[in-house]
Amino acid sequence: MDKKLISFCIPCYRSEKTIGIVIDEIIEMMDKRSEEYDYEIINVIDGSPDNVYAVLKNIAKGNEKIKVINLAKNFGQAGARMATLRYAKGDFVVCMDDDAQCPMQELWNLFKPMEEGKDVSIARYPKKKQSAFKNLGSKFNNKMVHTLMDVPKEFEMSNFFIMRRYLVDEILEYKNPYPYLIGLINRATHNIGYVVMEERERAAGTTGYTFKKLISLWMNGFTAFSVIPLRISSFIGVICAFIGFVFGLVTIIRKLINPMVGAGWSSTIAIILFVGGLIMLMLGMIGEYLGRIYISLNKSPQYVVRETVNVDDIK
Repeated sequence: MDKKLISFCIPCYRSEKTIGIVIDEIIEMMDKRSEEYDYEIINVIDGSPDNVYAVLKNIAKGNEKIKVINLAKNFGQAGARMATLRYAKGDFVVCMDDDAQCPMQELWNLFKPMEEGKDVSIARYPKKKQSAFKNLGSKFNNKMVHTLMDVPKEFEMSNFFIMRRYLVDEILEYKNPYPYLIGLINRATHNIGYVVMEERERAAGTTGYTFKKLISLWMNGFTAFSVIPLRISSFIGVICAFIGFVFGLVTIIRKLINPMVGAGWSSTIAIILFVGGLIMLMLGMIGEYLGRIYISLNKSPQYVVRETVNVDDIK
């Protein structure tokens, strides 16, 4: 029987102290099912300022299954994740983080929904062991996804999940900048399974997620796979126009009934400022869409590869 290949895809950033732990755990788990599965570990270094590249090069010397791709600069987790998927050759692709928080001891439990025919299997953490700031960002992102996209009610993304080969191939058809993995998965399938497990504490260091990166993630969700924000803007515009019409009508009627009524300078300025602010907000939103279209037409890359280790070709 031919062995199935499993690709472990890991974007790496500030993880020189943890990536060795993650790789050792993967190898230990794969040794338990070596008769059924072969594996490869795809590590993409996303412009990390520490020595994680040197650490990975040293580890990869003794194991050709460990592949290292060093990007030319920091392209963000979304770009690095797309790079890991593009180099992955596995029948199943496991996406995970580099901080040793993913509970690798649960790997084969995470595979159970795949054996039942699911296209994606996602770890579900009853309690996420991350900073309050990142927890808030994750909750907001999930809320945004359910509001703006056609996703199942129970959908919730995490840092540890498995996908089938066909789904990875479909995701890789997206060549534009600003990839948003949640949107790419959900536009292809809703056949998703979940496995409840406990997330682990970070083995070392702190999260690389900053407020700027969270905003970037949210903007990708807003603009990449939904036009609902534009529809909301149109709806708000209609409401404001209607309120303005009613207010103008009331003002005329009051003036006809009582010619002594003042012009109402303060209320007029307040309305102008309110409506003007809404107009600027809507123009900014439209500008964000147009800017991303312009960058896409210029074929801005998702990532650029500087050098590789144990990789046959640069993609």
